[in-house]
Formats: sequence, structure tokens, C-alpha cells
Amino acid sequence: MNITGSIKYVSLSGGFWGIEADNGQKYTPVEKLPPQLRQEGLRVKATVLPVASFGIFMWGQDVEIKSISKI
Repeated sequence: MNITGSIKYVSLSGGFWGIEADNGQKYTPVEKLPPQLRQEGLRVKATVLPVASFGIFMWGQDVEIKSISKI
């Protein structure tokens, strides 16, 4: 699935970086974002794969990032 949105820091459960898509959907990467992408409000384009996981973060759909880049 292809998404376009903004990087968001979420302070729940100790904090993590997520992606809020332009359509309002929220996505939680199962792996950490690269340091160069950990910027609040940074616009990105990503290809992600929804995954079923049992994480501690209760925010958005868990996804595996296949590719991601700044726009």
C-alpha cells in the first residue's frame, strides 16, 4: 500500500515515531524509523505492508515499511 503523509512523534507508552497519512489514517512502523526521518511534520511518501503484531502502542495500524522517502 502506498501512503503520503507526515511524520509524527507520539508520546504514548514511552514515545515512538509514526506516520499520519493525508487521509487521516495513522500507521505505526514495526521497526524504528531511520534517524534522518525522525522529524516532527516531515513529509514522506512510503510503501508499507500491514502486519498483525502485538505491540504496546495503541495508535494506528502496524506496518512494515518497504520503502520511505522525503517529499
